[in-house]
Amino acid sequence: MHDPDAELLRRIGAGDARAADQLVRRHLPRMTALGRRMLSNAAEAEDVAQEVFLRVWKVAPEWRTGEAKVETWMHRVAVNLCYDRLRRRREVNDPEAGVASIDPAQSAPDAILARQRAAAVRAALDALPDRQRAAIVLCHFQDLSNIDAAHALEISVDALESLLSRGRRALKAALSARADDLTGDA
Repeated sequence: MHDPDAELLRRIGAGDARAADQLVRRHLPRMTALGRRMLSNAAEAEDVAQEVFLRVWKVAPEWRTGEAKVETWMHRVAVNLCYDRLRRRREVNDPEAGVASIDPAQSAPDAILARQRAAAVRAALDALPDRQRAAIVLCHFQDLSNIDAAHALEISVDALESLLSRGRRALKAALSARADDLTGDA
């Protein structure tokens, strides 16, 4: 298994600041995106991404190449950190939601429709159980292969595919119900 980040991690473990910078530039956008999709909160997503990289620095000197791909391990850490935050939210009942970005090239009606669609998808994704949400985010938003996503979630590929199937069905049902509500078809 070729791991393009293994050499960077070895160099980080040896104190190479350039390697650390390169790893951050390579993976920060994906770690932050994963956090945003799991948590619906940009500030918390940035905190999760920072914590992922802090853990990278801590494990770099002891990293054993070949046990897992660095990126897969980073996704696993990010998902676990998101799970922790989601658990804490449920404990304190924090319903904070993220804000959809606006494309300045869109017309006002198109921008409104895009925001409504994004909000509907966000709400449907947020309503999924944590493990289904993580499977959907890793495979469909982070573009991990099923094998890498299964490793990140520490489950079998069959279990991942089951989570994906259930998650897709739930998303489809939620979005269909929402579309019916908006059009008056019920």
